[in-house]
Amino acid sequence: QVQLVESGGGLVQAGGSLRLSCAASGRTFSSYAMGWFRQAPGKEREFVAVISWSGVSTHYADSVKGRFTISRDNAKNTVYLQMNSLKFADTAVYYCAADRGGPTAVADAYDYWGQGTQVTVSS
Repeated sequence: QVQLVESGGGLVQAGGSLRLSCAASGRTFSSYAMGWFRQAPGKEREFVAVISWSGVSTHYADSVKGRFTISRDNAKNTVYLQMNSLKFADTAVYYCAADRGGPTAVADAYDYWGQGTQVTVSS
């Protein structure tokens, strides 16, 4: 019903910036809360940020608050993650996800997932 494709990952030096995009298919995109998660080697998948269907409400993990910004453009069926002041600890595979319920930090609540995009921050 919903397909998600991430892009924009790559290699960046510490202190640099990167913007991830997630393109979604389907005419019901605007009714989904959209989240970003990440998974580093040897670690569990962790919550990064989420935005409500309206775009009014956003929430961030403490580790990225003040540095990352989530946004969405429903007309383009796209959600973004602007990442500034990147640290080595931000290195991970980043996934976007769609939740037909309300915005949440719980990964198991999400209904659809993208394939992931690698972000590597060099120190």
